[in-house]
Amino acid sequence: MTTDTLIKRIDDAIDRQRETYIAVSQDIHAHPETGNNEYYANKILTGLLTAAGFTVTSNVAGHETAFHAVRDSGKPGPTVAYLAEYDALIGIGHACGHNIIGVTSIAAAIALAETLPETGGKIVVLGTPAEEGGLKGPGGRNGNVKARFVEHGFLRGVDAALMIHPAGRTRLSGPSLANNHLYFNFYGKPSHAGSSPHLGINALDAVVLLYNGISVLRQQLPASVRVHGIITDGGQAPNVIPEFAAAHYYIRANTREEVIALEPRIRAIAEGAALATGTRVEIEHQVGPRDFRINHTLNTLLLDVLSAHGEQVDLTPKEGLGSTDAGDISHAVPTAHPYIKIGPDDLIGHTAAFREAANSPRGYQALVTGARVLAKTGYRLLTDAHLLERIKQEQA
Repeated sequence: MTTDTLIKRIDDAIDRQRETYIAVSQDIHAHPETGNNEYYANKILTGLLTAAGFTVTSNVAGHETAFHAVRDSGKPGPTVAYLAEYDALIGIGHACGHNIIGVTSIAAAIALAETLPETGGKIVVLGTPAEEGGLKGPGGRNGNVKARFVEHGFLRGVDAALMIHPAGRTRLSGPSLANNHLYFNFYGKPSHAGSSPHLGINALDAVVLLYNGISVLRQQLPASVRVHGIITDGGQAPNVIPEFAAAHYYIRANTREEVIALEPRIRAIAEGAALATGTRVEIEHQVGPRDFRINHTLNTLLLDVLSAHGEQVDLTPKEGLGSTDAGDISHAVPTAHPYIKIGPDDLIGHTAAFREAANSPRGYQALVTGARVLAKTGYRLLTDAHLLERIKQEQA
């Protein structure tokens, strides 16, 4: 069977279920679930995969809403994995477009599976919750679930991993920042704030000193470093000296080594704030995502496939970087994390405008185009042994 015939089979498979995929994405958008709570999305997405002949296992890698799906040709060949995200942000819903990401990866996997009898090999879908973090999940973790997939061995035997992220501009896979979390819990002594303030020990004062101390530290940090956080508990009533207050901070930098090197300075500020206020501080450390490792050979393939589908790929360096736990996958296997346009060039993630773009005709057209791009990229990896070897050699 010719390549053209198999590529048409991929397109036809996506076209047949186009309206179903859009409806599922709309449904997930209308039912936003935060990290480790994505039971509704998990059920819908795994249902699609099961109906397409994938063997699906939920509650994997230590997370109830994670899943692993596989379709094996029974013939020798590479293994291509697709990464599905489907969690929403606290308070703002699908303002990062994960309702599109998860469905796009699954649509690509199902379409590519149509060619497996001819290509050989295996297709895997990793359902990875809590990319945005959110409320704490199993073992106190609130995110970085893709790292759990690596730790639990789900990337063993995988030759490459693919996903695509909605954005204001279509871009190739680019850098992201490593990111660790610090939780600060300060303990003081309650008292009446009006009649007996001198008998209390104000935990909120310690958090305020922490906040201001970190703000001062920022002046001496490299431009690539980001330290930012929120006060998660500041007391219960104005007339009660807070006996407990808490803050949650991110430390981001180009590499995990830079993040680790900075952490003692942040801890020292917290300990100093406790000393100055007479409080006691407990600091909880959580390892977050690694930086994203770019595979330039895989990026060249993506450029070809995206351009063939009419996408105007912006090759200028991206200003401002976030973090993604796809970074952990990228250190384990060659990984694609390109972006596809769903709105105006100045569209910014984690905003109401992005949430609306993720539920727009343009957003759903990007879902369909993205599925074609990911499926055909996967097809190239399954059928071009020389190309795959060059991708893997760059990763080594």
